[in-house]
Amino acid sequence: MMGLPAGTRIWLAAGVTDMRSGMNGLAAKVHMTLLEDTLAGHVFVFRGKRGNVIKVLWARR
Repeated sequence: MMGLPAGTRIWLAAGVTDMRSGMNGLAAKVHMTLLEDTLAGHVFVFRGKRGNVIKVLWARR
């Protein structure tokens, strides 16, 4: 179990994400689409096409 600091935002990607993307590719999508800093401590959740796989991008400060 991981505890998130107070004020942490959790972003859920709407739609389907290509799970072949690595963490750098997902971080680039976050930066280009949301104009958010991926190192700000927020959590970004991506879902695969079939809905049975998720990837979570989270970097603590």
